[in-house]
Formats: sequence, C-alpha cells, structure tokens
Amino acid sequence: MNITRRTFRCVGLGLVLGMPIGCTPSPTPTVIPEAKAPVVPKEFARASLPDVKFVEITSEAGIKFEHVNAARGEKLLPETMGSGAAFFDYDGDGDADLLLVNSSHWPDAPSPSPPTHALYRNDGHGHFEDVTRASGLDKSFFGMGVAVGDYDNDGDPDLFITALGGNYLFRNDGQGHFDDVTSETNTRGGDGWYTSAAFFDIENDGDLDLFVCCYVAWSPAIDRGISSQLLGKGKAYDPPAAYNGSHCLLLRNDSGKFVDVSESSGIQVVTPDRKAPIAKSLGVAPYDVDGDGRVDLAVANDTVANFFFHNIGGGKFEEIATTNGIAYDTNGSIRAAMGIDWADFKNDGTLGLAIGNFSNEMTALYVTEDPSSLLFSDLANIYGLGAPTQPPLKFGLFFFDYDLDGRLDLLTANGHLESDIALTQSSQTYAQSAQLFWNTGKVGRQLFVLVGADKIGADLLKPIVGRGSTYADIDGDGDLDVLITENGGKSHLFRNEGGSKNHSIRIELKGRNSNHDAIGAKVKVEVGGVVSTRQLFPAKGYLSSVEHPLTFGLGQALKADRLTIVWPSGARSELRDVTSGKTTLIVEPDGVTSAK
Repeated sequence: MNITRRTFRCVGLGLVLGMPIGCTPSPTPTVIPEAKAPVVPKEFARASLPDVKFVEITSEAGIKFEHVNAARGEKLLPETMGSGAAFFDYDGDGDADLLLVNSSHWPDAPSPSPPTHALYRNDGHGHFEDVTRASGLDKSFFGMGVAVGDYDNDGDPDLFITALGGNYLFRNDGQGHFDDVTSETNTRGGDGWYTSAAFFDIENDGDLDLFVCCYVAWSPAIDRGISSQLLGKGKAYDPPAAYNGSHCLLLRNDSGKFVDVSESSGIQVVTPDRKAPIAKSLGVAPYDVDGDGRVDLAVANDTVANFFFHNIGGGKFEEIATTNGIAYDTNGSIRAAMGIDWADFKNDGTLGLAIGNFSNEMTALYVTEDPSSLLFSDLANIYGLGAPTQPPLKFGLFFFDYDLDGRLDLLTANGHLESDIALTQSSQTYAQSAQLFWNTGKVGRQLFVLVGADKIGADLLKPIVGRGSTYADIDGDGDLDVLITENGGKSHLFRNEGGSKNHSIRIELKGRNSNHDAIGAKVKVEVGGVVSTRQLFPAKGYLSSVEHPLTFGLGQALKADRLTIVWPSGARSELRDVTSGKTTLIVEPDGVTSAK
C-alpha cells in the first residue's frame, strides 16, 4: 500500500521487490500525485442504465454487529486491515445465513466483554436472528477472513477463519453447532498473519484442500520500532514495504486431517538468493484457467508482484506470474493489491482477472481471449475500469450480475487506512463510497460503466471504511443482495430492489465422486445462443465468501436453453429447458471418476 508516509532508499533486492532488504529510510516523504476525478462516458445516457437500487436494511434485518479493530492511537497495522464476511446455509434450510468475522482488543488492553464473531440465521425472508452463542462461534481472537467448505464431506458447511497469530477450523455438527477442530486437523498454521483463504481440490480426489494467504512478517515490537508519519502530522500505519514477506500455506486434506505441503508443492516463493519469503498476500482466486481440469491460483500481493500458481498436476504448482502477465502493471511496476476475482465477463470465453489496488492506482483487469495460452494483458483502461477506479482505496471486490441481464458486473468496497488522510491528500477521505460498474455488453472502452446515485440510489454509495464484501439472495426473490463490512464499524446489508425485473436461474450443486460442495465445478448456461460460464468457488474478493448457489441472469428469457456441468471428478451433466424463477438442485452422476 503505497501511502504517503515514508520512503525507503533501496538497492538490489529492496528496489526490485519493494521490500526493505538492503534499504535505508529516506528522511523525505514521497508525495503521490492526487488522482483525477472519474469521468462517466458520455455515449451511455443515464437512462440506459438499469433501474436497480440497493437499499440499506441492516437495522430492520436484525443485524447489530460492530467490528472491533483494537485501535487506540498506536497505529498498529492489523487494526486497519479487517475484516471479512460469509453468506452460507449453515442449517441446511435453503437460505443464506451470515457470518461476520471480528477482531479483538490487544492483550495488554483486555475487555470485560471480549468481542466475538457473529452468526446470524436467516428466516428465508431476509430477517436475521443472532445465534452466535448457541452455535459455539462466540470465540474471541483477532480474526481476519473466512472460507466456507465441507471439508469432511458430511453434507454440512464448515468454517475456516483466518487470524493474526494462527487459523481456526470449525466443524459443523449438522445440529446448529460448530466445534473447534483446529488442533486435531492441523490447520493452525503457525503464528503468522493470515488473511484470505480458499477451499479447492488440488488433485480432484474428492476432498477439499486449503490455500491460505499470509501477509507481512509482523509483530507489535517490529511495528512499534518503525514509527512512520503522515508527512510529519502524526503517527501513521506503517507501509508493507517496511516489513519482510511471509509464506502462504497450502494444506492438503488427508481424510479430514490436513498436511502442510506448502514447500513441496511449489507455492513458497523466495528471493533469488532463496533466503527470504516474498509473499505479502491479501487475496486468492482459484480457477481452472487453461481448462486442463486442474485448479490454478491467482494471488493478490501488496507492494510485491502478484502470483499465478499454475497447477501442473501431482500436487505441484509452478509460479509464472511474471511470464503470464499478471505480476505487474502495464509499466512493469508493482502495485498494492487487495481483493481479487475471475470472470468470463464478455460471455465469449474471454477471461478476466480483476484486482483492486491502492488509492491512486487503477483496478487491474488482466484479460486473455485464449485462456489455454495462460497469457494476460492489463486492459482495464480499454474496458472502462481505468480512471474511474483510480482515486479510491479498493478492498472487497467481486463480479456478480446485479440486474440479471446475463452479464457480470463489478463491485468494489472502498475505504482508506488512515483516518487523517485528508490532511495530506485533499482528494482522499477515510470513509469512501463503494463503486458499482454495470456491464453494458458493448465491446470497447466503456464496456464497464460507473453507476451513479441517480440510478443505484444513495445508500450503497454512502462513504464507509469498506473492507470485506459478499453477496447472496437473502430474501428468495432471485436477485443478489450485498453486504459490505466496515473496519471499526457496523456491517451494511443492502437489499437489491429492481434486479428481479429480469429472470434468473439458480443452480445448487452436490458432488458424489467430487467433493460434496462441488467446489471447482464448471457451469455453462446457454440462452439464445449466448453462453455464460462460471466456476463454483465461493471464496471471492477480500477476506470473504459468497453464497454457494450460482445465479445466472437470463434477461427477459423465461428459461435457459441448455445447462452443462463439468464436475471436478470429470463427470458431465446436461439439462435442457431449465425454467427461470427457481433453484435447481443438480446431483453429480455416480460411477464416474477422472481425478487429475
């Protein structure tokens, strides 16, 4: 995160990697030019944008959670980075419940009532009941993110919560209670600072493995010894360039217990002298990019090059981000990356990887028209995600079809790290508006168009200190509602009003030979000759997880002509004339196994 605070005069690896190896502090702070205001393209009249509004319903929905970030003036970096959220059906009643991850107070400032995470049960109509205590999730630790997956294939979604100082795995017992099975499953991961995580199946052997991002090598002593300043106007949160990197984790599921295969799998990236870890990871996005049946991993790094782990089989990965084009910006420079997500955003097989970056840095949109080539170019400017995305500091990010027209749109949750940033950059504020980009379907410089309050409403665009973000159909009307978390504040739930004017189908998948959640399944929906492709990976954006069912907008069509599924096992399913307005449960055909 290249905030205006303190620079490092670097040589050798420090210059190349953006980390303080061979670096000395410079007494002169770097002043970053202020970003230009976003410009909405003139060729798209406001009347052409969909009439869909997002209305905040947090209080009336019964959500009273407030994130505790431990901030008390010391400006310790973890305070400003959390936290995440997940929509998932924990009780199997068919609707999306909600988990909100909390942080905690520092050990030397204990509270008589320690903050805990929060679990809210949905009644199916978008009203939520706090069931935290009964669920066993009333635990207090410095949480960051969450991944959802049925790791033991018993039919109930389990929770993996990342944290400062180690991770936690909670097993769903199917009776509304979660048991802490961290120790017996070997998922703690040491005392690192863990952020985003994703369940996926490395070898398609039918159970879910875990990739866990790890941020900088941090401790209170290191942080207190750096003493960064906001242009001489008070203590600032230290930039990640002031810390060494860390190693991410890859945990392979072995009959419900996990084995750390991080080193042997090839996901530990080190400096050329092989002495120091490089990763400063905040987001991970799984996807079978080249269509070989094996899941690859894109990782968003903060002030060091992004990673692309190509799954070459046998539990091995090859890091190729520099050669495949997603490591840097178009000038070959590193950026400060947070949220991350994949999308077939043109419905023609063109694949895009969006990554939200720091303030004064554009959102990246790495694009390939031939995914099998594994070669990408950052075309954010060409597709309308250039100048409008430059000013804010972007955390939560995901693609979803908010108006159900069959095209994937893009939302980013934004908010700065520094409460006093306006003192040094007049264009920046601590609380910032989310940004929603409508996918016009028109190929050219304005395929994505920024939606204003006159169309989307004022609620979603109210400035907050945005961090995690997630979506689900909370009220069963077929369109997607949004939740955004706020650092040190309340989470915000927005009901989609107007998206259901178009039609949709919702697909719920259950695996047999594949993992029970069918995570990694590839689904294609054909409507009037247009084919939309998704892969089922609930882990999205920043520290968060979206609902399990896949929602495909059909526009005005009343049915999908054809629906094709390629399961992680290699099995195939095909349905025709799938009617809109309902959730279709599809179970993997038995007797087919094709592990890779």
